[in-house]
Amino acid sequence: MAQTRIAVIVGSLRKDSFNHRLALALAHLAPSDFTFETLRIDDLPLYNQDDDGNQAASVKRLKSEVAAAQGVLFVTPEYNRSIPGVLKNAIDHASRPYGQSVWAGKPTGVVGISVGAIGTALAQQHLRNILAYLDAPTMGGPEVFLQAKEGLFDDKGHIGNEGTQKFLQGWMDKYVTWVKSHSAA
Repeated sequence: MAQTRIAVIVGSLRKDSFNHRLALALAHLAPSDFTFETLRIDDLPLYNQDDDGNQAASVKRLKSEVAAAQGVLFVTPEYNRSIPGVLKNAIDHASRPYGQSVWAGKPTGVVGISVGAIGTALAQQHLRNILAYLDAPTMGGPEVFLQAKEGLFDDKGHIGNEGTQKFLQGWMDKYVTWVKSHSAA
């Protein structure tokens, strides 16, 4: 059975990131023919258009990893009602130089978790606007705006709350169908 590669981009660099934990927990809910690989974005230089003709090795690596994947999963926190700068920087690098974006046509999913009551709703909306411009088809729903609470993750890194696990399993099932439908097209 052929493996479907999903590039996972976590917008948090924090060592004990809730979003990194969520990304790992979601991967546990995927079917065995899906492989989730978290891509490194902490070593990218700040985007500068002057560098488009001579991109750094870390930028070339990111673009190659995204291009090789059949889908992308963005897992973002919300910083000041938007996406983190490190995530925007990675998106900008992989979309440049103009006409050489690796995002075009790549099916994406967007989720996030935060300690705030509205989760990452505003950050996700900003990210969806960016992805729409980059021609990256983004699954519309169900939307995942999780609030980080005690007991959400168990000691093995899985979703510890039965209701949340069922909801996220439904999201994952739909995401798998979304990626497969775009891969077949």
